[in-house]
Amino acid sequence: MSYIARVYADLLRKGGKTIEDVPENLRNEVQQLLSQEEKKGD
Repeated sequence: MSYIARVYADLLRKGGKTIEDVPENLRNEVQQLLSQEEKKGD
Protein backbone atom coordinates (compact mmCIF):
# COMPACT_ATOMS: atom_id res chain seq x y z
CA MET A 1 0.00 0.00 0.00
CA SER A 2 1.23 3.44 -0.85
CA TYR A 3 2.02 6.08 1.73
CA ILE A 4 -0.46 8.56 0.26
CA ALA A 5 -3.26 5.98 0.41
CA ARG A 6 -2.52 5.54 4.13
CA VAL A 7 -2.68 9.31 4.60
CA TYR A 8 -6.08 9.50 2.90
CA ALA A 9 -7.36 6.52 4.91
CA ASP A 10 -6.30 8.28 8.10
CA LEU A 11 -8.05 11.48 7.03
CA LEU A 12 -11.23 9.52 6.28
CA ARG A 13 -11.11 7.84 9.69
CA LYS A 14 -10.73 11.20 11.40
CA GLY A 15 -13.60 12.70 9.43
CA GLY A 16 -11.49 15.27 7.63
CA LYS A 17 -12.26 13.92 4.17
CA THR A 18 -14.84 11.83 2.36
CA ILE A 19 -14.19 9.11 -0.20
CA GLU A 20 -15.17 11.62 -2.90
CA ASP A 21 -12.17 13.74 -1.85
CA VAL A 22 -9.79 10.87 -2.59
CA PRO A 23 -8.33 10.89 -6.12
CA GLU A 24 -10.00 8.20 -8.23
CA ASN A 25 -6.75 6.34 -8.84
CA LEU A 26 -6.32 5.87 -5.05
CA ARG A 27 -9.91 5.13 -3.98
CA ASN A 28 -9.70 1.36 -4.37
CA GLU A 29 -6.47 1.21 -2.38
CA VAL A 30 -7.87 3.45 0.37
CA GLN A 31 -11.07 1.40 0.58
CA GLN A 32 -9.00 -1.78 0.89
CA LEU A 33 -7.03 -0.26 3.76
CA LEU A 34 -10.19 0.77 5.57
CA SER A 35 -11.85 -2.62 5.10
CA GLN A 36 -8.73 -4.42 6.38
CA GLU A 37 -8.82 -2.26 9.51
CA GLU A 38 -12.52 -3.01 10.00
CA LYS A 39 -11.80 -6.74 9.89
CA LYS A 40 -9.07 -6.32 12.50
CA GLY A 41 -11.53 -4.49 14.76
CA ASP A 42 -14.11 -7.30 14.65
